[in-house]
Amino acid sequence: MSGLVGIDFGTTNSVIALVLPGGGTRAATFGAMPQGSTQGSTGGSAGGGAATFRSVLCFSQPGGRGAVRHAAGPAAVEAYLDDPLDSRLLLSMKSYLAQSSFRETRVFGRPWTLEALIALFLRELLAAAGLDPAQVHVTAGRPVQFAGDFPDDALGEARLRAAFAAAGFASLGLAMEPEGAGHRFASTLDAPATVLIGDFGGGTSDFSVLRFDPGGARRGAQGGAQGDAQGDAQGGARRIAPLGHAGIGIAGDSLDYRIIDRVIAPRLGKGSTYTVMGGAPLPVPAEWYAGFARWHRLSLMRTPRTLRAIEEVARTASHPERLRDLIALLEDEQGYPLYQAVSAAKAALSSAESTVLRFRHGTLDIEQTITRAEFEGWIADELRRLDATVGQALAAAGLDESGIDRVFLTGGTALVPAVRGLFERRFGAERIAGGGEFLSVAEGLALIGAERARG
Repeated sequence: MSGLVGIDFGTTNSVIALVLPGGGTRAATFGAMPQGSTQGSTGGSAGGGAATFRSVLCFSQPGGRGAVRHAAGPAAVEAYLDDPLDSRLLLSMKSYLAQSSFRETRVFGRPWTLEALIALFLRELLAAAGLDPAQVHVTAGRPVQFAGDFPDDALGEARLRAAFAAAGFASLGLAMEPEGAGHRFASTLDAPATVLIGDFGGGTSDFSVLRFDPGGARRGAQGGAQGDAQGDAQGGARRIAPLGHAGIGIAGDSLDYRIIDRVIAPRLGKGSTYTVMGGAPLPVPAEWYAGFARWHRLSLMRTPRTLRAIEEVARTASHPERLRDLIALLEDEQGYPLYQAVSAAKAALSSAESTVLRFRHGTLDIEQTITRAEFEGWIADELRRLDATVGQALAAAGLDESGIDRVFLTGGTALVPAVRGLFERRFGAERIAGGGEFLSVAEGLALIGAERARG
């Protein structure tokens, strides 16, 4: 298969959208992908399965000897859970693109640059969709601001381009991710409008102010993205002018961690005390709970030295049973199911005023009601910083709220009521639209590629 595709390479998930012969788009889908080998894993077709693909690589060397195997996406998670001690899991690769301190990492003795790792992932992503990189022309997204402390955006874009080139794509174009989401939304417009696009990913949230002019384009009979693309081919092309951008390294993962920190970590000993030789109570080491920011980091604590240290503290702890539950959680590799339970609770709060977070393992039995009001209090700082970033995008465009005609929100975090509330207070509910929370960026990037190809 060959042609034009849009790729939303995300911190947590990645999506491919294909341009159809009639000018519309459809998302590629991924079946169950078998574990990779030294030759690379092969994927299913675009005919069934999920439309999102986890942005994860796993390298494994069973028994610490022999050939190193690799897997990507859901197969990488499975491979890691099957044998975490002899595996190396790599997540959030996109988050390191603009960090000059990250030059290379060694995986079972072999050095890998970040560009080479992302290129490997991209090849596996395409294979899982039944596509050959050499046969497709890709328009890929880039964040408005790359994630990380003091990001070097020029370095981030250069590395992203190098990774796609190393993956072997026929050609590459880049576009801002919220502009991709905006292209999809533009299919609903029939008059010029200034639009604020909010694109919420797993690791970053990006905002763009764009001016859309439908021009002479005529809607096709089928409507939507396909009809709009057909109209562009028949009439005047839609014109888009970027007016201002802003981004921040806060998104869905940050909100998950607030639930873990408030509900889970205290049940595993955080905030309790212990004593040394009968002295004054000391706080249980807080660094043991820093690993909960990412589920895979818990595996790094599964070392004899760390487990012995936790057991030693438990002997004089105010709540020894909680620390022993922590030991059992680490020994039995329960980080991934724990995060699934937390993510499900967060999702439930998008449509309900309260939910019950349930997680059981051994003697650890958590069944705690969380109200939406509590959750919103926990994420108040993230909400303030997101709101400030929206203000930065408006300032960069030289506009205030009255200059925005429409607001389009996309990405899973856009479904969180407190996040949507930020925009309703600024712009009014009547100006806000959403949809395609997980696919709109890739579909819009594909449409951008199609327009560029036409001229």
